[in-house]
Amino acid sequence: MEKFTKSLRYCALVALGLALCSFCTFKLFLEEAAYLEQKLVEHYDLDQESPEVLHFELKVTNTGFCRYKRYFANGKIEYFSFNSAKFKNLDYSGTPESGRLFLRTISDDVIVQTFNDRNGDIDSMATFLAIPQKDMGSADLKNLAEMFQRLHLKLQQPQ
Repeated sequence: MEKFTKSLRYCALVALGLALCSFCTFKLFLEEAAYLEQKLVEHYDLDQESPEVLHFELKVTNTGFCRYKRYFANGKIEYFSFNSAKFKNLDYSGTPESGRLFLRTISDDVIVQTFNDRNGDIDSMATFLAIPQKDMGSADLKNLAEMFQRLHLKLQQPQ
């Protein structure tokens, strides 16, 4: 019985260790995801949007998904999403004071959906996601590109 109890404790410790290690990879992604989300929201420029846009949601999850939603006054919702494992590069068009950040993917990897649209709900795919930004300096762009690249590379590694 004592041998069985020791074996049971050993198995429980190993299982607990494996469970804790499985959360470590998500914690690594959490740093990049939190930084990216904070910077994208901090520099978001609602003034560039149509007056019909009431508010937006911009999220970067610890599993690498970048999600962007726009809510319109007429009830329409536009939703864009891509996995950072498919991230290719980013471009910025405009001035440091005001412009658009283009997050490009390898192929048609950006999910584009509309809901409550007069013309009907639409599901399609795109190769980039454009986000209006303001006060975006070259250092900010460089840091965003590096963080997206780090997240991309981490997601490419086998778990």
